[in-house]
Amino acid sequence: MHVYLQMGHIFNMGRDRRQKFVELAEKRTNKAIDYIRLVGNLANKNNYQYTDADAKAILRALDDELKALRVKFEQSNKGEKAFKL
Repeated sequence: MHVYLQMGHIFNMGRDRRQKFVELAEKRTNKAIDYIRLVGNLANKNNYQYTDADAKAILRALDDELKALRVKFEQSNKGEKAFKL
């Protein structure tokens, strides 16, 4: 844990980074959920005309992005390991 002084204030760098993560994670995740729900509204066939291929393309694009997100979090949690024989 690192502590630093800036303009007369003492900051706990680890805690500030955690607070920033929580703040951004909540904001961005809620925004993503809202947009996914808006995309879901497109499934209403009373209001929109689309093909099964259109729906599959949308779902594939969203699935691909979620997979990429999982990989980012899984890789960042592994850390670097030294190679040994």
